[in-house]
Amino acid sequence: MSRAKPAPDGRTKAAVPGSDFLHLDVTDAPPGGRADWLAGRLRAAIADGRIPVGSRLPATRVLAADLGVSRGVVVEAYQRMVEEGHVAGRGRGGTVVVAAPAVPPAPVPAAAPVPARPFPPAPGTDIFDAVRAAPARIDLTPGVPDLAAFPRADWLRAERTVLRHLVASDFGYGDPRGAPALRRAVATWLARYRGVTVDPADVIVTTGVSQALGLLAQALRGAGITRVAVEDPGSLGVRQQLNNWRVETPPVPVDAAGVRVADLVACGAPAVMLTPAHQFPTGVVLDGDRRRQLAAWARAGGLVIEDDYDAEHRYDRPPVPALRATLPESVCYAGSVSKLLAPALRIGWLLVPDRHRAAVVDARRNADLGNAVLPQLVLAELMTSGGLERQLRLLRRRHVRRRDAMIAAIARHLPGATVHGAAAGLHLTVTLDGDVPDTDVATAALERGVKVQPLSWHRQRPGPPGLVLGYAANPATAIEEGVAVLGAAYRSRR
Repeated sequence: MSRAKPAPDGRTKAAVPGSDFLHLDVTDAPPGGRADWLAGRLRAAIADGRIPVGSRLPATRVLAADLGVSRGVVVEAYQRMVEEGHVAGRGRGGTVVVAAPAVPPAPVPAAAPVPARPFPPAPGTDIFDAVRAAPARIDLTPGVPDLAAFPRADWLRAERTVLRHLVASDFGYGDPRGAPALRRAVATWLARYRGVTVDPADVIVTTGVSQALGLLAQALRGAGITRVAVEDPGSLGVRQQLNNWRVETPPVPVDAAGVRVADLVACGAPAVMLTPAHQFPTGVVLDGDRRRQLAAWARAGGLVIEDDYDAEHRYDRPPVPALRATLPESVCYAGSVSKLLAPALRIGWLLVPDRHRAAVVDARRNADLGNAVLPQLVLAELMTSGGLERQLRLLRRRHVRRRDAMIAAIARHLPGATVHGAAAGLHLTVTLDGDVPDTDVATAALERGVKVQPLSWHRQRPGPPGLVLGYAANPATAIEEGVAVLGAAYRSRR
């Protein structure tokens, strides 16, 4: 149907550019910002459900013609949505919506226990809950994956496959060690990606690394081990989890080669908690010489707890094998899909030496009789079908762009900062020049709508101030804005 309208003098007026799709009106776009405007309209429509996940966007030529703009404007807008993980090209299938944007956190009710000082120098056990609840326009919290990139279509496909093949007995109570299908899938995944050979029967499924640490703490206390050394700096959350089970956590310094094994020996702890493939938060890798020293310490009776929390996310370096691959009877190995897919799944795994396995399984059974079985089976299908590998390849490409955007933004807005741990993972650590407390900088940033973690939270011993910045969950534009705010916050406290 022609959209031309007769003018009062009887002549035909040209049609006004516009699209029935979302009632887009290009006259609303600012001069020189049409691609930004269109990407914003698409993003909002996907977020509020007007364009549901799984639906196809109009062809670029068609939408460009409707709007009366060059095709390049639409192509650029679509490309931005691809980079943000909201849509994907399907060849002849067109451009399909694959994920909705993460919904910003809702304002915290007045009664919610948000502390007056959100980043105290000595954080309590509830600090992560309080900071997580604090609203922020841009969240650069470390350890958060790209939640908008969750492979919903692949997950639904795997779920349908699982449900088609289940029999009635599969809906009963499961093995507290985990569903056999997932344990086989995990064993295969670890062999392919982490160099770990393990019998599927020895894999214990957990609700993430946090529960794995709790189970280990219970088993080790039963064996008389009440001190587990930890890296310094090292994860505050890990330290709190072990302390919750009345396990002492003496600090062992970390330098550019990883944990200092001589200091570990000197501290006298019978066990140590490590992140050797990508140390949290510094990002260093345990080098060959330190690995040999650690192996000697383990052969003399020491026990290593290896948190392999994000080792698959590597970009500029060759793969680093897990310690468990060479020291199976001296290493308790923990991993999860929290950084690969989403923390909401609450699925992880634990491998333990033979001498501790029975005690860990007993603790697992007493905790909750095991994880929910259906999500385990769906994850197993995703892993065995190749869906998780495809997701990892997609994330690696996207993370490199976001990491590079953060490094460039830091150079512009925090020129005196030193960047650590850029070759892998989901976060960067920066150390700051000067003596401004990093908790003050984090507080000033949150007041401006940007959330980060102070490096001092993850220290037990004195050290330079710094920030731990996650980049995986935000597009480059948000990263640029967030780091610019950090620069202003830092300058305001100098």
